[in-house]
Formats: sequence, C-alpha cells, structure tokens
Amino acid sequence: AESIEEAVRREVKEESGVDIKSVIYHSSQPWPYPHSLMIGCLAEAQDTQISIDEEELSDVRWFSREEIIRAFEAQAKGESHDFYLPGSIAIAHHLIKYWAFETNY
Repeated sequence: AESIEEAVRREVKEESGVDIKSVIYHSSQPWPYPHSLMIGCLAEAQDTQISIDEEELSDVRWFSREEIIRAFEAQAKGESHDFYLPGSIAIAHHLIKYWAFETNY
C-alpha cells in the first residue's frame, strides 16, 4: 500500500523521469471506467530533466505560467493556441487553471 503522495511521486517518475519534491492534494473527480476515482494533486519537481515513457505518454513538456495564462485567454476568446488545454469537465483543466491563476507553487 502507498499514500497518495507516494503514488504521485512514483507515477510521475515512472512516466516522465521527473523526481518530485512535494505533493499537495487539490481535488478528486469520479471516473466511470472501471468505477474509479481520479485524484488531482499539484507537485513540485526537483529538476526539469525529462525522460518520457513512450508506452504511457505521447508527449511531456514544461510550460511557463505565462504560456498557460495566454492559452486560457485564447481559449476564452475562441482562438487557437499552440497546445491542447483539457476541457472544463476534466480535473486536469482545474489543476492547470489553479496553478496558473491561484498559486505561486
């Protein structure tokens, strides 16, 4: 058994190669298949070196807060931007928005 924080550290390391300093729980979202619960956390990376597991992820990139804010502003105007932002029903949308607009994390 592992804690939420341990699971976040393990998953991030396995899929991106990034080591995590700290983890903060943010929120959860029911996930219908297979009767699961998605848990959203914010994490602080120890460094920016990425080593992607291509069987798990197709892309891993770092974005600045300014890039994310510009993307949300473009999305609100119905304009295109350089990368995909998840829709507002996704927990990822709320995590990204919280990080960009409400934290100094």
